[in-house]
Amino acid sequence: MGRRKRRSGCLSAVIGLSAIVCIVVLAASGGFLGKGVKEGLAEGVAKGIGNTKQIPFQEISITDEELAQKYYYQQLDEDERTAYKEIAQGVKLNVEEIYVHAADADRTNAIFQYVLKDFPEIFWCDGTTKSTSYEGQETYTVLQPVYSYTEEEKAQKKAEIERAVNGCLSGIGENAADYDKILYVYEYIVDTVDYDIASEDNQNIYSVFVNKRSVCAGYSKATQYLLERLGVFCTYVTGTTSGGQSHAWNLVKCEGDYYYVDTTWGDPVFQASEGGEIDPSYISYDYMCCDDEELKKTHTPDTEVPLPDCVKMDFNYYAVNDMYYTSYDGEQALSAMNDVIAAKANPVVFKFADSRLYEQAREDIFGSQIKRAAQNMADWYGLSEVKYKYMDEAELNKITIYWQYE
Repeated sequence: MGRRKRRSGCLSAVIGLSAIVCIVVLAASGGFLGKGVKEGLAEGVAKGIGNTKQIPFQEISITDEELAQKYYYQQLDEDERTAYKEIAQGVKLNVEEIYVHAADADRTNAIFQYVLKDFPEIFWCDGTTKSTSYEGQETYTVLQPVYSYTEEEKAQKKAEIERAVNGCLSGIGENAADYDKILYVYEYIVDTVDYDIASEDNQNIYSVFVNKRSVCAGYSKATQYLLERLGVFCTYVTGTTSGGQSHAWNLVKCEGDYYYVDTTWGDPVFQASEGGEIDPSYISYDYMCCDDEELKKTHTPDTEVPLPDCVKMDFNYYAVNDMYYTSYDGEQALSAMNDVIAAKANPVVFKFADSRLYEQAREDIFGSQIKRAAQNMADWYGLSEVKYKYMDEAELNKITIYWQYE
């Protein structure tokens, strides 16, 4: 996907008897092929707050109830939860200097990134920040986020986002099942957004809902925001792909079980057997609710925060739609192709539970069954020749066939 790893820089110093540590983080929550990444170093300088002065810690109004479904918040102990709330409150209000009950600047920055992962609606802060820790009669850290927009600009962009989001959510009922909500959001984003490395604001949801062009960070945060609005648990996950490139996707809960979702990878790149284009409306559903085993064929999650086990494929799109095979039968494969051809539909998808089944099926499908299906198509529609395109994905144990009817 051509993604690059995010970069960070740090500067530390110890001055006198009161230690001051300044950590500079350069867009640490982004770095997924986005514009607007601000780089540069800032020096750690004491703000002149003496030990005798009252420290203006950020006032908190966020409650535990509001954070009950925030995954990264739930991984913190009680002290760090206080720091998290102070940071979240400050960032939501565009506070330039957030005073935090935290002793370590590095850890404060990590908690700051957790806030951004838990709150996809915070589009006005790209993750660039400087934090300085102070040790004296009381230990604390001052966090200085960089905000991308003024309060006026933020309000305008937020209104644009909400208009688009409300329009999207009008198409799905609140009483729909978890699976239907997740599928609706998955298809909405894939259908309405183009993957574009050069797109503006591509580390946040504005790029998805307004610009309709983004990268994985925008896709994943938009997925999270929509599903949270629909009452479905969803959080933001970062890691790398099999090529070692930085990537972002989501963890969801569907009917009580955890699954992974990757809307960015909903648009496939076909290896066609013949030239020409595949129907651009086609969506790949490999990452529409998959388990650990399926995900880790191509994705490696970061390990800084433990993630729950995802052990089921029950609500994977292919399993729900009878395209997921735990055994192989040639006549069954032919029947699946015939059904699609008879309906003049596309595509035929064979998703296999393991590599052994895939290899067995691949040999038979391409060696025999696809020829029988093509002959049926020629007979039914009076064709002198039959053309089809296919994608053969050994890594995913999957074969996709796309028939050409004209």
